[in-house]
Amino acid sequence: MDSSSEAGTRELMALVHAGNQDAWIRLTDRYTGLLWSVARAMGLGDADAADAVQTTWLRLVENLSSLRDSARVGGWLATTMRRECLAVLRRSARTTPSTSYGWDTVVDEADPPEDLLLRQERDVALWQAFRRLKPLCQKLLRVLMADPAPSYVDVAAALDMPVGSVGPNRQRCLGRLRTIMLAGSAASAEWAMD
Repeated sequence: MDSSSEAGTRELMALVHAGNQDAWIRLTDRYTGLLWSVARAMGLGDADAADAVQTTWLRLVENLSSLRDSARVGGWLATTMRRECLAVLRRSARTTPSTSYGWDTVVDEADPPEDLLLRQERDVALWQAFRRLKPLCQKLLRVLMADPAPSYVDVAAALDMPVGSVGPNRQRCLGRLRTIMLAGSAASAEWAMD
């Protein structure tokens, strides 16, 4: 996190401490995507994820005055969210996370049918390749897909990993995904030639 970003976060948190409603909205807009990404990476369904996100925001309200460094609120939220997800998983005795969230069925009805078909085939192939990645890669890439994009500090806190390993692991995971996708494309091309 650069110093201007830290200063901006500190200013935002000062406004939050003062009870400024607009600051709360900006704070939740900035970090809710990250929290949902952590929930998805941990394998929570929609209802459990929504509960964990709300509980995490509640924990922030409860602990607002005890935060040591307000500029690191993103990391605090990510860590708290991960703990809430683990608590939900323990309570529900869930051992295998769901890998299908319906994202592959979202379509734009204005697209021509051939574009729609090509996009659906691409998406199916991508998610099949994604499911072949190791669990750490799946979790990392899900958290990195948050909107707005989380900082590496927040990602590291969400996944309990060193900050310096986020970038290299991201590169390895994307490289592995690319390799799986290319292998699938080559196999499809061979099959079409037979």
